[in-house]
Amino acid sequence: MVTSRPAVNAAERFWSKVVKGPAQGDCWLWAAAVGDDGYGRFTLNADGRTVAVRPHRFAFHLLHGSDLDAFGPLMHTCDVPICVHATADTFTHLVEGTSRSNMLDRLAKGRDANGSSFRWRGLARAQFAAGSVALRDEVRAHGWDRPLRVAALLAGVDPDAPTLF
Repeated sequence: MVTSRPAVNAAERFWSKVVKGPAQGDCWLWAAAVGDDGYGRFTLNADGRTVAVRPHRFAFHLLHGSDLDAFGPLMHTCDVPICVHATADTFTHLVEGTSRSNMLDRLAKGRDANGSSFRWRGLARAQFAAGSVALRDEVRAHGWDRPLRVAALLAGVDPDAPTLF
C-alpha cells in the first residue's frame, strides 16, 4: 500500500512520459512501460521502496492530491488502457467508480468476456497488450502527427492492414 505522497520530481518525470492529443477532448497517452495486461506501468520510490503504479491512477492522484490508495477503481470513459487524461472538467477520461459500475460499463459497451462486439470478442490478453504497445510506439515516435494512424490504433484497427476499397 502506497500511502505517502511522491516527491514533486515524480510528477515531472510522469508528465515527460505523456503525449497529449491536439484537441481538448483527446486522449493523453502513456508513452512508457506497458504491462502484459495492456495498461501502463510507472515506478515510484515511496517509503524507501520502489513500487509500480498504473499511470492513470497516478494522473488521478495528481489531479486530486489524495494518496494513491485513497480512491477506488477508476473507469476509462474512452476505453483506452494507456490513457491518462484526468482533468476536473467534462473532458476527463478518468472517473472514479466501483467494481460494479466498471463491470456494468463493460457489459453496456460489449467488452465483457461474452461480448458480441467484433472488436472485443475473443481477444487474448496478449492482443490487448500488443494494441497498447503499438499505440504507445506510434505516439512515442511521431506524437499525434499521423492522426489517421493514431485513430486506427485507438479504434483497435491495424493501420497497416490492406483495405478492400
